[in-house]
Amino acid sequence: MKCLAILFALVALSECLVQVPLRKGEKLRDILRKKNLLGSLLRDHHYDINTKYTKHSSFVFNPAQLADEPLMNFLDTEYFGTIYIGTPPQKFTVVFDTGSSNLWVPSIFCNSSACEKHQRFNPSLSSTYVSTDQTMSIQYGTGSMEGMLGYDTVKVSSYIDTHQPFGISTEEPGNIFTYSEFDGILGLAYPSIAVDQATPVFDNMMNEGLVQRDLFSVYLSRKASGSMITFGGIDHSHYTGSIHWIPVSEQAYWQISMDSVLVNGQKIACQDGCQAIVDTGTSLLTGPPTAINNIQNAIGATQGQYGQYTINCNNLSNMPDVVFVIHGVHYPLKPSAYTLQLGSGYCSSGFQPMGGNLWILGDVFIREYYSIFDRGNNRVGLAKAI
Repeated sequence: MKCLAILFALVALSECLVQVPLRKGEKLRDILRKKNLLGSLLRDHHYDINTKYTKHSSFVFNPAQLADEPLMNFLDTEYFGTIYIGTPPQKFTVVFDTGSSNLWVPSIFCNSSACEKHQRFNPSLSSTYVSTDQTMSIQYGTGSMEGMLGYDTVKVSSYIDTHQPFGISTEEPGNIFTYSEFDGILGLAYPSIAVDQATPVFDNMMNEGLVQRDLFSVYLSRKASGSMITFGGIDHSHYTGSIHWIPVSEQAYWQISMDSVLVNGQKIACQDGCQAIVDTGTSLLTGPPTAINNIQNAIGATQGQYGQYTINCNNLSNMPDVVFVIHGVHYPLKPSAYTLQLGSGYCSSGFQPMGGNLWILGDVFIREYYSIFDRGNNRVGLAKAI
């Protein structure tokens, strides 16, 4: 554990001491106090015993630093980072998904082609794994998993999340996860939609007092590296201008109310208001079929093979912005933002129809707007990404 590695430098930090055996923390604190070293340690290193989260670099304690987890970008369609599960830790790549609430990874008990192509968790190699007899099944918009629920220690960035419920897949039907670059999914939505009422990872982080603030924020870049999820705070280097806050309309997904969608100042969709979710686990921006069709027509996209809408990349300068009006604020998407390069002079539209009335503001939107997910105040913050 990281806290053990720097224990002698952080003895005054109560939250950190919670993560190590209590008798060790108490013994060390008592020894320092008896030797009149505790007060000088705090003064010399400016420790704040009320800080809930700390991160160290080269053994230098900085209570203002946040827990950053870098994300890799695969072709602007998948953003994933690294976590560790078990003792000793087993390494996995996961999508940090605000559109679901469960953590799961493949297991050695799974023989699906998707599992065989990815890292698989071996419970017998972890001394802290606790098994259950509970089965679980998760269905996503694309893809599904079946497996078993267990408990173990999960490390995300510098946070050690103990006794975390998570799924180990025994079957991953179909091909969607076979060709994915990531191993599993770490859900960051509200616990109300967690399968089997398994406590989500971020809820455990809050319950254990690991985060400085009960929020996390996401920056998505078009570059292969540079994307980031920040737990416990906001990284001001990733946005410009003001943060606009939108109340969560339903505490399940990160759901908000949207006013309308404009092109050239005219309402072309969501005319009477609609509901949308801000979803890091969805690559495109989706909405009801009729509404998305209106947008495709307005930007000059034509439907091609496999239902994909294509655009001549040479026409981008002549295409309009698509503006999403949310809580009275305009969030424009320029043509360069809502198109994806296909090669040979063709681009694909970043808008996609999906059944139902719910809009999904996926990566196409989040790349343009730094997104803050505030559980403490049940709101979403949006600011222009840099």
